[in-house]
Amino acid sequence: MPGIQREIGKLLRRKGLTLGVVESATGGLISHLITSVPGSSDYFKGAVVSYSNEVKSQLVRVRAATLKKYGAVSAPVAEEMASGGKKVLGVDICLADTGIAGPGGATPGKPVGLFYLGLAHEGGVFSRRLELKGSRAENKLAAARAALAWLREYLLAREAKSSD
Repeated sequence: MPGIQREIGKLLRRKGLTLGVVESATGGLISHLITSVPGSSDYFKGAVVSYSNEVKSQLVRVRAATLKKYGAVSAPVAEEMASGGKKVLGVDICLADTGIAGPGGATPGKPVGLFYLGLAHEGGVFSRRLELKGSRAENKLAAARAALAWLREYLLAREAKSSD
């Protein structure tokens, strides 16, 4: 796994891009993985762990209406977390996550293991849905890894497009 963090770092450095993260259900794990790479301060500017709806609204500008309509664990909230984090942290790219790590917390239509990832960059704001089946710790790690894999995928596609 450390290989993907190093690769992300090289890709970000090569393009002079900065990264921020807004985490909810992963509780800082994505940031921990990114900062496990020496020199990550060259591109990683910071993170917000927005575990509560109040922090989501007040710090990273998720609209109260979005939280009320879709609930905290939703694609629109993941997208607003990523776009708000991009602005608040002043970064080129922002990753976000929201989910139900378990073992409790499930609601009708939102089972334990449901996560949404958000990614904001120059091309727009996007989300992905994950349905994980592990323990709390396994779900958090799987979501963090999926977020990093998505970031890597975006950076590689961006690099391929710029070399055309």
